Amino acid sequence: MIPASLAPNLIDHFYRGGDRIAALRGIEQTSERQPEEWLAATVSRADQGDIGLARTEAGDILRDLVVADPAAWVGPDFASAASAGDTGILVKLLDARQRLPVHVHPSRAFAASHLDCPYGKTEAWFILDAEPGAAVHVGWKEDVDRDELDRRRDAQDSEWMLSRMNRIEVSRGMGVLVPAGQVHAIDEGIFLAEVQEPTDFSIVLEWSVTTSTREESHLGLGFETVMPAVSAEALPAAELEKLISRVDLTGRAEHVVSALPAAADPYFRVLHAAPVTAGAPGVAVDAGFAVALVLAGEGALAGAGDEQIDYRAGQVFAVPAGFGPWEVRGTGSVLVATPGVGWPRTLAEGGIV
Repeated sequence: MIPASLAPNLIDHFYRGGDRIAALRGIEQTSERQPEEWLAATVSRADQGDIGLARTEAGDILRDLVVADPAAWVGPDFASAASAGDTGILVKLLDARQRLPVHVHPSRAFAASHLDCPYGKTEAWFILDAEPGAAVHVGWKEDVDRDELDRRRDAQDSEWMLSRMNRIEVSRGMGVLVPAGQVHAIDEGIFLAEVQEPTDFSIVLEWSVTTSTREESHLGLGFETVMPAVSAEALPAAELEKLISRVDLTGRAEHVVSALPAAADPYFRVLHAAPVTAGAPGVAVDAGFAVALVLAGEGALAGAGDEQIDYRAGQVFAVPAGFGPWEVRGTGSVLVATPGVGWPRTLAEGGIV
């Protein structure tokens, strides 16, 4: 069973962007507001039918393939996944040509209690490109009073919120983990790969810069219910640093290099695979469902037997567990996103909140 090459899956959104996605993927952008591509997605956008679901180049919906043979796609522990089509992750390309709003994602515990879902939405960003001075904003610099936060949210006081958040200037090769519950925002001028828990849950504190309304910003639960899911405590500099990693995307190694901080491992992993030379042994990747994004070069993804599939820059593959342990061969620079360590057993055990 070989990896499936995936068709483009651009998402229309309220914010501008997408030209860097089109350039990387070698596709046409039909609107200046196609700033996201959902890669190997088996979940759809909230309340929007099948929008977001990935298809193979042959036209098959990936979720349908996984549902039809979960053991082959997910592995022998597939019964511990949340559903027959669950792969444990959602990966996106995000190209922001305007600032994204201040928002928050709920934890697994909150989602289980209020949204009938075992997943929250811890996420991470891996920076592919950034204009000079562009930054992300993660967590509060100091404790905030919840009553005042409610007032500033209702007043849509963007300046107040952003001025109290940690600002992190970003550059190519930087990874940033965003734990559930932490406020965050992304500046314009940033192109990133985002890996997250497979949901579309957002609590939007700054809806005035979107096309959404106040009533569309609290998961249909009301702010009184969702605001306890928003941390009001400071995220100190020492703790913030633990959420940041740095990788040289021009580097080459005989093994995969983790592109995210270790704190991300229970939720998902992003690995960089770049063989030392075209003739050198391939870079080994463990068996299991994965999403492979080819940043540069060409070569082959090779399984344990004779199975392999050629790749070139800009392609995206859904790699099934049935491919076995595999290698990235050739001249490629490939990002490989996988579910968290121990998934889906850890999901069934409820050990991560």
